[in-house]
Parts: sequence; structure tokens; C-alpha cells
Amino acid sequence: MRLRKLLTTTALLAAGLAAPLGAQTPPAAAPATAAPAPARANPRATFPAQQRPPGDPVLIAKGKAIYEITCRACHGPDLRGGDIGGPNLLRSDIVLKDDHGELLEPIIKNGKSTPGVTLVMAPLPLSSDDIRAVAEYIHDVVSTARGQGAPPPGPPVVLNIVVGDAAAGQAYFAAKCSSCHSATGDLRGLATRIGDPKDLQNAWVNGLRSAAAPAKPTTVTVTEASGQRVEGVLVRVDDFSVVLTAADGRRRTIVRRGNVPRVEIHDPRDAHTDLLAVYTDKDIHNVTAYLTTLK
Repeated sequence: MRLRKLLTTTALLAAGLAAPLGAQTPPAAAPATAAPAPARANPRATFPAQQRPPGDPVLIAKGKAIYEITCRACHGPDLRGGDIGGPNLLRSDIVLKDDHGELLEPIIKNGKSTPGVTLVMAPLPLSSDDIRAVAEYIHDVVSTARGQGAPPPGPPVVLNIVVGDAAAGQAYFAAKCSSCHSATGDLRGLATRIGDPKDLQNAWVNGLRSAAAPAKPTTVTVTEASGQRVEGVLVRVDDFSVVLTAADGRRRTIVRRGNVPRVEIHDPRDAHTDLLAVYTDKDIHNVTAYLTTLK
């Protein structure tokens, strides 16, 4: 009996192997009434103000090739900053507000220097078409990075920035900020000038780096070995020289040899930098609520 079952099983297996591939029984067809699978939502379209639709793949590939040659050393392979020390482009306000390179082109073509920062971006000889390609590549990387762990599909979330206690914010301002700023002086009408409470909060936390509320310039005092002092607005400083604009408007370059001459940099945003380690979320919300009343 056992031998008969074994022979029967062997015969069935042999028949199955001998049958042509095309003769195998096709899978059962799906019912005609079955609903089609829903199309996968584009995560980049969830928050259009922050995530843009995919760009032209050909233009992005061109931009990537140019970026690898001209930008990677400073800004890194992932846009988070490279070996030379360029800034993180994923968190750049200019990149986020740029559409197709119109904000990036003046910086790329003309270069950029930041007072108090040693690294200077030199002008790059790129055409407008090449710059647009680079911009499209940068936006593609930024959109991909923001798409990771993106919130679930749904309407854009509108965050309410003004959630603090304005009276508590005014008290904090009087204790921590009034030695440099005045609600009736340099900050008069601040909320009207900046407008968006989110931009206002970012501006004051970062030391009022805003076109609507320009910060005071960084100054420098250079003391020669003879004791002579030269003061002015800092243009650039590195280990070999310091460049400043004197009160008479002349630009001066002073050679440095080690610690001679002595260079003292006075950045009006230092107080903001020091407070970054002290602020609590409650402090930030309260001060923002107070500053929104300065209209």
C-alpha cells in the first residue's frame, strides 16, 4: 500500500515537471468588480510651501555634475557642509525661499562674505543656465531630505507661533535685552516691518538677521605692537590678515604675525549667541508674543 502511494506521488511530480512552462495553470483572475489599488500619494505635495514637486531629471543630473565639481568641497556631498567649512544648505533660508535659482544666482556669480566669518565664498564663473541646474539639484536634495519621515498626508498644518505670555515676555526683555535694544528705539515697529510671526521669532533668536531689522555691523579693534589702535567695521579676518573699513571710509588691510597685532572682534550678536544655551521654549514663546505687539 505504501509503495503504491509512493509511485502515485512520483508519477504526479513527473507529469508536472514534464508539462511545458506555458501550460501551467494561470492564477485566478481578480473579480471584475475589484477596485483598483489607490495611487501612491506624492509625499512632496503634502506641504507645498515646504516641499516642491519633482524637477526635470535631466536638469537635476546636469546640476549634480556641476555641484560635484564646483560646490562639493565647501558644502559637502549631502549639502550639510564640507571639509572646507561651507554652510549647511539644507537649513539655508535662501535655499528654501528660492524657486529656480533667482536668489542663488547673485550669490554664486558675485560671491559672498560674512562679517566675522573667515571663510569667504568666491565668485564662480557659471552661466545662468548652469546655476539654474545647480539650483534644481539642490532643491531635489532638500526635498528628498525633508520627505524622509514626512508627516502623513493631509492639509498643510498652520502653526500658531504666538502662544506665549506677552507680559512675561516684556519682563524677560527688560531683564535680558534692554541694555542693547529699545522697544521705542531700534525695535519700534518691528512686528510691522517683519510681519510673519515665524520670521520675527527666527530673526530675534538669531540676532535680528533680517532685511527688515538689520543688525549692527561687526566691528574690530586692532592694536599694534607700538600701542597704536585702528578701529573700523570688520570686512574679513583670517590667520594672516584683518581687513576693515575705517571711519573715514577707507579700507585697510593689516598683516598678522601670530598674535601681533592684537585683534578684538566686537559682534553685536554675541549676546544672542550666549543666550542660545539659556533660552527655554517658554522664554522664546513669551518674548515672541511681546515682540508681536511692537507695531
